[in-house]
Amino acid sequence: MNTRTTAIRRQFNRSSQGLYDQHAHVQRSMADRLAQSLGDVHAEKFNILEIGCGTGALTEILLNTWSSSVSITALDIAPEMIKEAEQRVRSRGRNELDSLNGLSSRIRFLVGDVETWVDDAASASFDLIVSNACFQWLHHPRQTLGHLRRIIRPGGRLVFTTFGPDTFNELHKSFQEVYRASGLEPQRHGLTFQSSEQWKDWLIEAGYSRIQVEREVRKESYTSVRDFLYSVKAMGASTTEAIAWQGLSTRRLFAKMYEEYEGKFGIPGGVVASYELLMIEALADEGEV
Repeated sequence: MNTRTTAIRRQFNRSSQGLYDQHAHVQRSMADRLAQSLGDVHAEKFNILEIGCGTGALTEILLNTWSSSVSITALDIAPEMIKEAEQRVRSRGRNELDSLNGLSSRIRFLVGDVETWVDDAASASFDLIVSNACFQWLHHPRQTLGHLRRIIRPGGRLVFTTFGPDTFNELHKSFQEVYRASGLEPQRHGLTFQSSEQWKDWLIEAGYSRIQVEREVRKESYTSVRDFLYSVKAMGASTTEAIAWQGLSTRRLFAKMYEEYEGKFGIPGGVVASYELLMIEALADEGEV
């Protein structure tokens, strides 16, 4: 496991116990929208792979909505997230209906990094692959989409939500202004998010078709910039691509960024932060991969 993957696992293990669900309002709305787009399934057997199940919000929705013929493999890189997801789902299995439907035979949880796990997964083993607010963490998204194409049955679907490049644009603009005012080259703080056009190009290259993209920009309000950053960190998203600059301490950098952010993006009672939400659906063509 590389250093980046280890850091991501550590971040999400830390945020799994209560903090993630307390702050992941945007991710929950994305999960609801993703589930609504799937419709219903009526089949004797229908296999779903959920990548990055987190605390099980989407997993629970799928189990609540779909028939007993659906089986779900829920994968996540963080063991503590898997524990939370299992607890969430198992608690609903205590009622009589779920006992009759055999909940334990419908769902299995796996700890693993999808970018390595998929190498050993059987070809054409899933009818549907879903992922909510996870693909922005992929280290090799282009290659991973190709590997996922192999394990989708002909005619199956890949549906995922992720964040676009306009996400947190207020934060990035504020940092850029501070760097420029200090005579330094601006650096990226946080992940670099791919555009819908980039995802579409990669999907076409990997052999998918009928690609559909829905885009929404959502504004969330926070009491302060500090509160916003705390919420982001609580959701495990504290990765940064920036390096330390000699002559500009981290404390001074953030103090100036707070001032810039509040001055340009302040609202009565706080500040706003943008989220560019992407929902992407693609079909695995009939025939050879």
